[in-house]
Parts: sequence; C-alpha cells; structure tokens
Amino acid sequence: MHHEMILIIDFGSQYTQLIARKVREAHVYCEIVPCTADLSQFQQQNIKGYILSGGPASLSEPDSPRIDPSFFDTKLPILGICYGMQLIADHFGGKLAASKDREYGRAHLTVDNPDNLFSGIPSKSVVWMSHGDSIVALPPGFKKLASTDTLPMAAIGDPKHRLYGLQFHPEVHHTAEGKRILENFLFDICNLKGDWTTEAFIETAIEQIQQQVGNGKVVLGISGGVDSTVTAVLLSRAIGERLHAVFVDNGLLRKNEFVDVAEMLQSLNINLHPVDASELFLQRLSGVADPEKKRKIIGNTFIDVFEEEANRIGGIEFLAQGTLYPDVIESVSFKGPSATIKSHHNVGGLKERMKLKLVEPLRELFKDEVRELGRKLGLSEQFVGRHPFPGPGLAVRILGEITKERCDLLREVDAIFIEELHHNNIYNDIWQAFAVLLPIKAVGVMGDERTYEHVVALRAVTSVDGMTADWGRIDYDILAHISNRIIRNVKGINRVVYDISSKPPATIEW
Repeated sequence: MHHEMILIIDFGSQYTQLIARKVREAHVYCEIVPCTADLSQFQQQNIKGYILSGGPASLSEPDSPRIDPSFFDTKLPILGICYGMQLIADHFGGKLAASKDREYGRAHLTVDNPDNLFSGIPSKSVVWMSHGDSIVALPPGFKKLASTDTLPMAAIGDPKHRLYGLQFHPEVHHTAEGKRILENFLFDICNLKGDWTTEAFIETAIEQIQQQVGNGKVVLGISGGVDSTVTAVLLSRAIGERLHAVFVDNGLLRKNEFVDVAEMLQSLNINLHPVDASELFLQRLSGVADPEKKRKIIGNTFIDVFEEEANRIGGIEFLAQGTLYPDVIESVSFKGPSATIKSHHNVGGLKERMKLKLVEPLRELFKDEVRELGRKLGLSEQFVGRHPFPGPGLAVRILGEITKERCDLLREVDAIFIEELHHNNIYNDIWQAFAVLLPIKAVGVMGDERTYEHVVALRAVTSVDGMTADWGRIDYDILAHISNRIIRNVKGINRVVYDISSKPPATIEW
C-alpha cells in the first residue's frame, strides 16, 4: 500500500529539507528528488502534487538547472517556490527580468486574491523573500495573487490548472503564514487526507520488514543512541527473536552506559547480545594520538568484534542499520551518487565482507520523527530526548593518547556535567553537551600543595539540526557550580574551561 504523497523537486535550495519537514508536520508523506532525477521511477507511487524548490541559480544563466518540459504536462497541482515559480512562469509563457533590487529577507506581503492558496490568510503578513529575477508579464491564464512593496507579483496562480508560484519561502520560520499557505496547497488544492501519522508508519514498517526478512535472521549493531535503539524496537516488534542486536562495549562509552542501555533494551524484550570488548579496543588504541587513525582503528575493531559475534550466532542474512532520511538525501543529491555518507553511519565494509542484505526501516524519517516514533514505541522521554553521541565515543573527546585512566577521568567529568544540566532543567534546551580532556597539564593549588594536573573543557551548543550551532549561554552560577564539583570530585583535574566557539568556523566536536 502506497501512502499518498507529495514529490518535492530540488533545485539546490538550502531550504529544501525544511519544505519536506513542514509537509510531514501536516501528516503528509513526501520525498525529495534532485531535478536531474528520472521521474518515471515514481509512476507506481501515489503522487498527489509537486513542489518545486528554490535554488541559487537564475534562469538567465545558461547552465541553470532545468526540468524536462514534459514534466509540466502533468494534470497534478504544482507549487513553485522562488526559482520554482520562475520555472513555471517561464514554461507557460510569462516574462522574467533581473530585478533592480535583489530582495532577501523580510518583506510585507499583501494578498490581492484571497481565494484558494491564500484562503483564510490575513491581507497583510510578513514573509521571507529571496529573489534576483522577477516576473514582469504573467503567463496566459495566470493571475496575480499577492504583492510586496517592491514586487508587484509575489505570488501567481492558474487555479483552473492548479498551478501556483510564490516568490517567498513559505517553509521558513520567518514567513508568518507559511504553514497555512502550505496546508491550503496540500489540503484544498491537492485534496490530501493528511493521514501519514506515526501509527500509520509503524504499521507499514512492520509489514515491510516482515515481507523483506521472511523467516531470516537480522543482525543490528546497537550504539546506545536513539536511531539504533528505535530500529531495534521496531524490528523486534516485527520479527521478535529473529532480531539479534549486538551491543559492543568499546571501552569508550559514557559512565554506566553499557549496563544502563543493556538493561533498558532487555526490559523491552529485545534479543540482545552484549559484548565487552573494551580491553581489545584500548589495547589497539594504545599509543595512538592522531584522530583519524583512532577513528579507523575503532571502526575496524568494531567490524572484527561484530563479525565474530555474528558468526557465533550463525545463519544471518540481513544487516539492519538506523540510516535516516538526511543521509539518504545526501547520498543522492546534486553531488551525484558518489557523495559518501559519514562513515560511522554504516558499519563500514561489513555488508560486503559478510554478504548481508540491508534492512533500513528508518530511512524515510527525519530525526524529530524518529524521536516521536521512539515515544510511540514506549521508550522513555529521558532516553528519546538524549543528545547525539559520536560513533567513536570518548575517543574523539580525549585529545592525545587514549588510556583507561583517561577514559575513566572523562567519564566522571561528563557524568557530573550532564547530571547538573538535568538538575537545572536546561538539558533539553541544549543540542549537545560534553566534556573534552585536553592533552596539557596546568599548575594549580590544592591545600598548601602545588598540583600539576589535567585540564578539561566543557562544550554545550544550541542548534536546530547540527548543521550550524551556537555556543550555549549557560548561567554563570550553574557553570561555577559544575566547575567546583568537577575539581572537588574528580581526582586528577584541577582546571575547567568553557568553549565559546560557534559552528562555523569551529566544529561541534573537537
């Protein structure tokens, strides 16, 4: 059974994923394809309408992205946003000109034609504009729907053929009525039902897993993060004991993580194989300071341990992964199929080495949808709301050589930091928070003695999606208390610093 859906055609806008998120928040399934894609592959899908995204190009440029003109023969509704609107106007015989004023940012929209796309929208509202070209003559059959102070045609439409264009971004937060405009398109113009809910997803996903796997066995690597855990619960619902979830302790997990996560999964009746390989990992990492080398060693060791466990279980045909939609988009975007997914998302070369088929039940979802799914599947709020944790674990947070002592030091510091964020009710306002052990020692005084001990850096950032991030403005008194607790309780640390760099230019992790 195919969900009714919207197909979003991407012309390179930085906001395309945002369009998809907004459509899904309205409980309508959608997918994004690059404008170069062959649309015939969607013949079997239940498409009810198209949205053409914006993009940085101008139609006057010879190599600007186009779409096969036959696309416009569709009888389905089309909404073009910015560049998408210009494509529609151009195709149907309108006239474009480069604007005297390139308009970016806030503008005041006046609705001239309130039926249809703008029904129920106030006659004046704030929108987020973005354009270098504007429409100077309407295509035949189109009428002007809205304007701004500098732009006579900020929205156009041919209601008879259900073709619409907006010269502003309804998907961004700054467009006050954007949600209503998109919902008018989805529900009044495309006549969608809006029944793509978490419950509907669970039902379909379970059917699809059962069809794909049949009576086979599936192996899944558990990281302790939200994605792999939700994948495990979903698979367990679908195939029960035939899921073998392997949870490896690499010696680089957070304090009590191995025990806590294992207990939680077992309480959800997941067939779990906990493997303590911490000594092997630390032994292989001994003496290595280069961060890339560390990542490689950890990745390879994980595959060795995982493969050994999988062979012990025996007869496995499928490998499950918690791949999410942004990774899928990234790997088929404009950079072509060669764009590589971040290496820690998939278990390296395991699939090839063991000849396993992939099962990726979350590959249609965004992170916020995975969290919602976790709640519906009975995971605790505290777990679902957890900050992201890197694949290589504490290895990327210990600068310099990795030893058990250093891992233990950092675990204690990290536990105090996170506990205080929860205690002060600010954990959920922060995207990610962690401590970093620096490869330097500093002079300090304890009692009458001079000490020469480790320095630890605290990092907390706020972000919407991890693409950009700002350093977290944590109250000074809270920071002071955290610092005192760390220095008092963690032997070997005598100095705490707070990282106030944003991304870009700094990355979130060190």
